[in-house]
Amino acid sequence: MPTSKQLLTSVQVARFVAHGYLRLDGVVPQEINERAVTTLAEGIPEVSYGTPLSGAFAQDTFIHGLLALPVVAGAVESLVGPEPTVDHHAVHVREPHEGHAQALHGDAIIDVRPDAFDIQLMYYPHEVTAQMGGTLSVPGSHLRRINETDIGRVQNLRGQTRLTCPAGTVVLVHHGIWHGGRRNDTAHRRYMYKLRLNPTVPQVRLWETSDLHAQAVTAELNTYFPWYEQATARLEIYNRVLLWRALTGDESFDVEYWVTRVSNRPTLRSHA
Repeated sequence: MPTSKQLLTSVQVARFVAHGYLRLDGVVPQEINERAVTTLAEGIPEVSYGTPLSGAFAQDTFIHGLLALPVVAGAVESLVGPEPTVDHHAVHVREPHEGHAQALHGDAIIDVRPDAFDIQLMYYPHEVTAQMGGTLSVPGSHLRRINETDIGRVQNLRGQTRLTCPAGTVVLVHHGIWHGGRRNDTAHRRYMYKLRLNPTVPQVRLWETSDLHAQAVTAELNTYFPWYEQATARLEIYNRVLLWRALTGDESFDVEYWVTRVSNRPTLRSHA
């Protein structure tokens, strides 16, 4: 097993910027998964806001083992840097035959930073089937600012995804994505561990950038999702470009000139 961090590629980070999440299916060994289920059933201690991630969890915990996996450590560093801090963590449980689902919502009700973002690591230690009420999310929704449950009355959106995954899956999501836990129609509890991380360094080119100018990067950033209408799609592309410029430090990058035409200010040009 590799021991060095496996940083994301530019294409993967561009996919995160477009979709609002990145899936790492089945990357956690079963030994950690089994320890996690036992621990989550018993409950986890609180971690104070702002605790450096490197010192937040004892080495004998499943959380330390999870975060030390090269694929997980590399993905986290690629998105929020080498020494993020813990915002909070929690155990999310969907009870057997509970008969109701969580309303569609966004977590970050006051977070409108255009040049930075937190990530929420969602870890599923056991297989999640469709009947177990996997987390529903709306791809490409993370840059459409809402106030928590403003969209709670919405039952379904075209292109939404309901997570089904093998044991040991980790999903890294942008803090603004629209999501909600679905109801669990099985006889077994469904567990999910969530860890929100805050960056402490500028989120600029933290990943493996050898493919930064690949055509696949632009293709990812130009992704359209079924819930978009023509005009609203332009808004999402525009916001993605702004975020990508911040992440790369490249103020010339654009898709279909959406930002270029809007930022044109002839009166500010010098005629000297």
